[in-house]
Amino acid sequence: MKNSKILIIDDDPKIRTLLRRFIEGAGGSVREAGDKRSALNVLESESVDLITLDLDLGRDDGLDIARAIRATSKVPIIMITAKDDVIDRVVGLEIGADDYITKPFHLREVVARINSVLRRTRDQADPKPTPTTSRTWQFDGMSAVPEQMLLRDRDGNQVELTSGEFKLLEVFLTRPKRVLSREQLMDLIGGHRYAPLDRTIDNQIARLRKKIERYPSEPKLISTIRGIGYSFTCDVHDLAAQSSSQSADRKLARSDSQ
Repeated sequence: MKNSKILIIDDDPKIRTLLRRFIEGAGGSVREAGDKRSALNVLESESVDLITLDLDLGRDDGLDIARAIRATSKVPIIMITAKDDVIDRVVGLEIGADDYITKPFHLREVVARINSVLRRTRDQADPKPTPTTSRTWQFDGMSAVPEQMLLRDRDGNQVELTSGEFKLLEVFLTRPKRVLSREQLMDLIGGHRYAPLDRTIDNQIARLRKKIERYPSEPKLISTIRGIGYSFTCDVHDLAAQSSSQSADRKLARSDSQ
């Protein structure tokens, strides 16, 4: 979190003060907003690395603020709210929130979640310094470049994914044809601890299917394994590994010819 700028959107000054003190103590800097207008004013005047957003802001709706932010920015959003309603959580994640924490929360957990989301988004956004280290995966006519958090569809057009959706796709691409439980998936994407009635993974799967499946209502790439979890059933080709293997074969052939 060191040197990261965090925008806290919460109408409770006490909550903002608590978060500010703990975040600044962890090396971050903080901007505060108590309503939609002040939040958007901050975002218009300066860039931030992450936002914590309360859903219940009195006269303002946190989900409306999230929609307004997502219309122009991919900045990571962690929703921190007293609402524990599954519908609110699902809608928030569908809008593009990267994580979700309910009040009352432990300040150390908030900082840990912030660090996790920042680390994940930075790893996905920063390309490798040379093209030789850039990995490209191909599957069912689509291609993904994890270093650039880039996904292209079967016509070569870029597909917009949230950082959470891309992380979930990356988990599947690196573990094709393996059955993964919801608990394993939650752990691999760096989310919160899985609970038996938690629908977070199921809802993320549903959103990802809409973006990669040919027919989302009849998914073929991500199969549901009843009572267990999910499996990515498609063949995945690592172009970087194939290129390295072909290069080694050519060197071996030249050596044999000599």
